[in-house]
Amino acid sequence: MTTPTRAPWPAPAAAGPVRATVTVPGSKSITNRALLLAALAGTGGALRGALRSRDTDLMVAALRAMGVGVEQHGDTVTVGAHAGLRGPATVDCGLAGTVMRFVPPLAALADGPVRFDGDARAQQRPMRTVLAALRALGARIDGDGLPFVLHGTGSLPGGEVTLDASGSSQFVSGLLLSGAGYDKGVAVRHDGEPVPSLPHIEMTVQLLRGAGVDVDDSERDTWRVTPGRPTGRDWDVEPDLSNATVFLAAAAATGGEVTVRGWPERTSQAGDAIRPVLEQLGCAVERDARGLTVRGPDRLDGIDVDLHDVGELTPTVAALAALATRPSVLRGIAHLRGHETDRLAALVTEITALGGDIREAGDGLAVSPRRLRAPTGRPWGAYADHRMATAGAILGLVVAGMTVDDIGATTKTLPGFPGMWDAMLAGGPGAAP
Repeated sequence: MTTPTRAPWPAPAAAGPVRATVTVPGSKSITNRALLLAALAGTGGALRGALRSRDTDLMVAALRAMGVGVEQHGDTVTVGAHAGLRGPATVDCGLAGTVMRFVPPLAALADGPVRFDGDARAQQRPMRTVLAALRALGARIDGDGLPFVLHGTGSLPGGEVTLDASGSSQFVSGLLLSGAGYDKGVAVRHDGEPVPSLPHIEMTVQLLRGAGVDVDDSERDTWRVTPGRPTGRDWDVEPDLSNATVFLAAAAATGGEVTVRGWPERTSQAGDAIRPVLEQLGCAVERDARGLTVRGPDRLDGIDVDLHDVGELTPTVAALAALATRPSVLRGIAHLRGHETDRLAALVTEITALGGDIREAGDGLAVSPRRLRAPTGRPWGAYADHRMATAGAILGLVVAGMTVDDIGATTKTLPGFPGMWDAMLAGGPGAAP
């Protein structure tokens, strides 16, 4: 567990079934991909409904460092036209996977050196795969992980590269997003265990095509991007469905009813997969013109689910599994050991501290029913991980006296979370400030 830098946050308990309508900010995944595509286009573009969070601010700062003008006004972000990316520059990746894996392929097109660094935990996250791929495509790089320096020359030969992306789908997405700017484009072939979080690669392909980039994904585990810069355009960013799942989980945990406004009818976001998961737990789930509504049951059922493609949902699902009346198994999530923290170990440690019965089992987690109690003098550990922090908030709805050591970790993707949580419990709109 991390050492808290501020007083622990008292996780509010629900006085009864939670009933609220909630508005969540824009998708981080879409925001950061669209920002990068606008920068690669060079002709500018605007994002409406964009997320403002630590991760997106780090992406904006990275683009500015390389000479791209970016203006932010509320949830509208405008990327200016530019004559080319340039160094010398320094990029702070923080703890943002989308920055540390997406920006280096773009920086390979900068004229001059670009130095990358980040938080202490970021220096432990896997980077060798994407850096080795960039070297194979013609880049010169000093280092195999954060910190490292990429020596840009204004262009990159590109071509074909084979890598093992079983550690993160971001290795593939990062190369695809900038590949159209390479002389030969890029062809990325995966060779290894199944790629996790495939919906995120599908999102990348969809956004590339929306920007006029030719992408061939007809062959399994192979993606080909034809050379030719993206078209500058404006983007409308969907609500962040992965962040929205936390609020829907409040309905599931308390037998309440929560509606998330603006849930798209069709989407490439991984968070949409929460719908069948909640149904298996015993919830009623309905999407209509208002959004997505979840009605929680009197008692949550156990679940056996493969979360390989939607691993980001694991902390939320694990929290609900710990409240269920029958055993649960969460499968296909071994790759979460390399996320913001080792999420499997963190969930086992924290739920066990509440008296829960949870253990790592193969490539996932096994959870059995047991009464939970908040330990005296020990807050729930967030591990500087936004999804661990929100998992603690979910459990705090029904486990009296819980605190979370670092609720500020939620600023990574959901700034203003404590206020949104309070507004939801009050039956208000739960809108971000």
